[in-house]
Amino acid sequence: MKRGYRIFLTSLVAVSVMLSGCEKPSVSVLEVSEEMAKPSVIVDAGHGGADGGGVSVNGVPEKGINLSIALSLADMLTLFGYEVTLTRETDESIHDEGVEGLAEQKLSDMKNRLALFNTPDSVCISIHQNRYTQEQYSGAQMFYYRESAQSGQLAECLRERVCENLQPENERETKAMDDELYLLCNCSNPAVMAECGFISNEAEAELLEDGYYQSQMAFSLMCGLNTFCVDAGRIGAANRAG
Repeated sequence: MKRGYRIFLTSLVAVSVMLSGCEKPSVSVLEVSEEMAKPSVIVDAGHGGADGGGVSVNGVPEKGINLSIALSLADMLTLFGYEVTLTRETDESIHDEGVEGLAEQKLSDMKNRLALFNTPDSVCISIHQNRYTQEQYSGAQMFYYRESAQSGQLAECLRERVCENLQPENERETKAMDDELYLLCNCSNPAVMAECGFISNEAEAELLEDGYYQSQMAFSLMCGLNTFCVDAGRIGAANRAG
């Protein structure tokens, strides 16, 4: 599907989401005009290609869910005037050409994602799904690098919007990480890994595999990112790196 047509369809979905499933869209969305300077946004769909990530209780690979949410998020952000870069737009690894072996490909892939995350004056979101051995766990959770105060602020904005719009009973707090997550601890910009839910939970997996719920999740993440940009002065002012 050509991106221009996809963005048109996304605009219809975004309006539908605002008027129905997400009953309290972020007011800050309405505060942003096309004339105001905005940071670039790097949207990462976790995994891809031979690296499928986790597998849901329904047998659906995580990589496809990540990509669907990332594409919707990128299109919605574009509609609101952000300059958006996707780390991938298809089911692929972005490792360097000629690299052989899954381990070496994954390392090359991660380095290339990090290079995009370090685009100057950017805000970065990596989309993932959680999985656990016990089915009862559910709910989105945001991870950030402990040493980056702005990443923590971004994580909290994303958490608030997802809980407000989609998961009002979700009490999971944002989680600070040290050096466990390569993309986050090596990124010079505000960056968050958004675990959108647990694909090991049957009810949540069914939601996360649904196209409309994926659009609702993307819209909620967009609202959170936009709130962060407004509150941090990244819109209408000179951008600053993490």
